[in-house]
Amino acid sequence: MPMAMNALDKLPDDITELKAIIRAQQDQNARLEALLAAFKKALFGAKSEKIDPDQFELKLEDIETAIAQVEAEVDADERTAPVRPPKPRQTNRGSLPRHLERIEKIIEPETTCTCGAVRHVIGEDISERLDVIPAQFRVIVTRRPKYACRSCEDGIIQAPAPAHIITGGVPTEATLAHVLVSKYADHLPLYRQAQIYSRQGIDLDRSTLAAWVGKAAFELTPVYEALMADLKWSTKLFMDETPAPVLAPGHKRTKTGYFWALARDDRPWDGDDPPGVAFTYAPGRSGQYADKILNGFSGILQVDGYAGYNRLLRRPNGEVTLAYCWAHARRKLYDVSQSSTAPIAQEGLAHIQALYRIEKEIRGQCPNARYTARQERSKPIIEAFEGWLAQGRARVSTKSPTGEALKYIAKYWDGLCLFLTDGRVELDNNAVERTIRPIALNRKNALFAGHDTGAQNWAMIASLIETCKLNAVEPHGYLSGILTAIAQGHKQADIKDLLPWNYVRSV
Repeated sequence: MPMAMNALDKLPDDITELKAIIRAQQDQNARLEALLAAFKKALFGAKSEKIDPDQFELKLEDIETAIAQVEAEVDADERTAPVRPPKPRQTNRGSLPRHLERIEKIIEPETTCTCGAVRHVIGEDISERLDVIPAQFRVIVTRRPKYACRSCEDGIIQAPAPAHIITGGVPTEATLAHVLVSKYADHLPLYRQAQIYSRQGIDLDRSTLAAWVGKAAFELTPVYEALMADLKWSTKLFMDETPAPVLAPGHKRTKTGYFWALARDDRPWDGDDPPGVAFTYAPGRSGQYADKILNGFSGILQVDGYAGYNRLLRRPNGEVTLAYCWAHARRKLYDVSQSSTAPIAQEGLAHIQALYRIEKEIRGQCPNARYTARQERSKPIIEAFEGWLAQGRARVSTKSPTGEALKYIAKYWDGLCLFLTDGRVELDNNAVERTIRPIALNRKNALFAGHDTGAQNWAMIASLIETCKLNAVEPHGYLSGILTAIAQGHKQADIKDLLPWNYVRSV
């Protein structure tokens, strides 16, 4: 950069304007290079495994915004610079969804030629740009005329009023769905929604919105129960739990409850059952709550190393088999390797990494194919790992960080190796941990649930929304559709038709 500036200073003074333009471009290039370096560091640099993914996304957003700002300055400079042959921009915007409404604007030039004749169309350029109209509210006016006969006294007739979830109330089922999705999918607390409505002159108290949510939650309860029952019919599930602060009545503080997540995802082994997740609120983390939630379930349950799940092993006839999570085992070694120089931990991480490479290659194959590949390729790694584990534990103190990490792996060894003998078992329980992340984000925005019942409503509606996401179903359309069906008297015997994966098949 200094050499370039010296070369500029040697140019004649009569091209001062050109020198200023070049210096400005050099400054912009330097800023872009610094932002690009920051972007690469944020995207590819070393990151703690405990970093909040939402904070990471915000960091990237800020860097990308700054890059776009500098690029806008470059574009503005190019518009004011001397005219040069235009270069086609190397952009890759993709295609806009075909289901969006298209509004055509035709920009006509002067069609009369200088010679007096009328020009004819020989072609056209077409471009598409994404436009947005802010959320608009509208009022549905329903008129029900009354009819009577003038020739007799047969009485007055009138069409019956359509049924709604909120009888005699203001909201349509689409409005209820909008409130639910905004709160439980977009993480907007009700008081913020009330502020958004007020900007359009609609004064709705937060307590009114809360009443709507409560009524909708009551009507959706049978669908949630059907979802939970469907999951428990499976023979392979995931389970995890996360704290849920709840306001303690009569005390000026919160208590800690827990959301328990029960998830199914058979896609990695090409299973037939659709993915789904059901959350349940419980006032504690004791294994008794997991036992109660799993009443009626028998099969393989993949969990982390929380000791509360051991209660499930005391069921008669061995109804539940616990498979454990290699991601948690890896995390123990990873934490040791980051906090100190630990060659033993690095060796363990290399073994686990080899297992994950194999899993990446066989993802989506049938259980038999996965079993065969694991027996041929993963089993030798596990056998070598077992020998390494025994030697490592003999070399280090059991009370050292490395010893504690190795002790954890040895404690859950049988459950960690279960994936070798069953092609349905995953290497970790990340499938259920991913479904819990939106709960954590909503918890940050809402701070706490106001009551145990409110927490259970939260769990129930979040179950339906997250299951929609897993099945690529748009949550607002789904909730609006099933609320309308419920209001119109959908039969309880056919409640399974309202589950997200069945809903998408029926539309």
